Amino acid sequence: MIKRLVVSLSSLIFSVFLLMGGNTFVMTLLGVNLGLKKVEPTLIGSIMVCYSVGFVLGSLYGPKVIQRVGHIRAFAVFSAFLACSTMIFPLTDSIMVWALLRALSGVAVAGCFIVIESWFSAVATNEYRATLFFTYQICTYVAATAGQLLIGLTDPAAFVPFTLGAIVLTAALVPLSLSRMEAPTIEHSERISVKAIIKDAPAGLLASLCSGILISSFYSMAPVYAIEVGLPVNQLSYFMAASVFTFILFAWPLGRLCDKLDRSKIMVWINVLITASALSVVFFGHLHLWLLIGFSSFYMGMVASIYPVAVAITNDRMEAHHIVAASTTLLLSYGLGSSLGPLFSSSMMTLLGAEGLYYGCAGVAFLLGIYTWIWQWRSKSVPVIEQAHYIQTPVETAGIIVELDPRNEEFVDVPLEEVFPDMEAEEIAEAQACQMELELPEPEPEQETEPRVEQSLAASS
Repeated sequence: MIKRLVVSLSSLIFSVFLLMGGNTFVMTLLGVNLGLKKVEPTLIGSIMVCYSVGFVLGSLYGPKVIQRVGHIRAFAVFSAFLACSTMIFPLTDSIMVWALLRALSGVAVAGCFIVIESWFSAVATNEYRATLFFTYQICTYVAATAGQLLIGLTDPAAFVPFTLGAIVLTAALVPLSLSRMEAPTIEHSERISVKAIIKDAPAGLLASLCSGILISSFYSMAPVYAIEVGLPVNQLSYFMAASVFTFILFAWPLGRLCDKLDRSKIMVWINVLITASALSVVFFGHLHLWLLIGFSSFYMGMVASIYPVAVAITNDRMEAHHIVAASTTLLLSYGLGSSLGPLFSSSMMTLLGAEGLYYGCAGVAFLLGIYTWIWQWRSKSVPVIEQAHYIQTPVETAGIIVELDPRNEEFVDVPLEEVFPDMEAEEIAEAQACQMELELPEPEPEQETEPRVEQSLAASS
């Protein structure tokens, strides 16, 4: 039983790794390719924003495709669309075609994530839910870092890197297809209206929106910025990889602070640091490569921290059974922000040059910090002891993974025999026996009987 569970989880994790690595590689590759072709930043932003729009549409309508044809077939269809669109990019220079391909890529990636995350939700048990949640998150960021490093191995202007990206994305289909688990069902989670969140935690909703703007701006336009400031391709890959990886280093200390201090104050300081680091990239990044990488990495580490803190601030003011619904609404806000980010940052780069990327992002962070400070000052703070447990929340997902959140009290523990329907009777009995042993209550201390009491009294007399 344990071997089957390990093999099944490893196939899911490997599919996530390949999908996330290939997707981030292609995303950065497109920005570098367009930058080398001297395409106007506004056109690059217009192309990149189509991915976010497609991702939101895929998150909304992907489950319908999965319910109609099944998980494996849906994943095959989405993977085929993603690989084909990657191969078509170098065949044409039409901006309209590239925009359409990016939209199809967004739909396909969202559909793939829904399939994978549905499987994670089916495998998860209350005992291992938190471990799976953190494993999934770490896997996504490590894969994103690895995808950035692939940029330096080939010529971004050639056909070869697009072929390499298509191979990696197609390979993501193999581990999931070899999984022996029965396909899970997709259930639509309830949603909380935007009006309700604005009433209880407007700072969380606005922070989710700004997080989408800042992260999508970096992923879309940072490669263009690097090309504009003269970084060679191999150094550009280090620049992007270090910036993406830094969040993993900040995750633990930030989580400790969020569990000990007022989270709205932490949000204010995060935005102060984002503003300072973004301006440091502009004023000091040109002095040395390591200064550029260092300030930019610190900047992205702080930017990636906005969304999980926003979720924590919102959950502090929500009922426990509303965690999934609130997280789904915050993800939609994030998706809207990610659709606006490339357009905003590319417009700033057109007006102010390459440095406009960081000037614009510094402005967004500064305004978010000011609003959070005013909101924190005017609203009643949640006592630290009453705050919900802080959980680092990934945002490169389609939304179903919020069901794995360890704070979700409505999570349904799926029996092992339903996850592995082809298990033999002996294996089921063994697994159930182990589970019963783990759940046995501690024996209560024996109560002394009356004769024993009488004997002790007689002895004392």
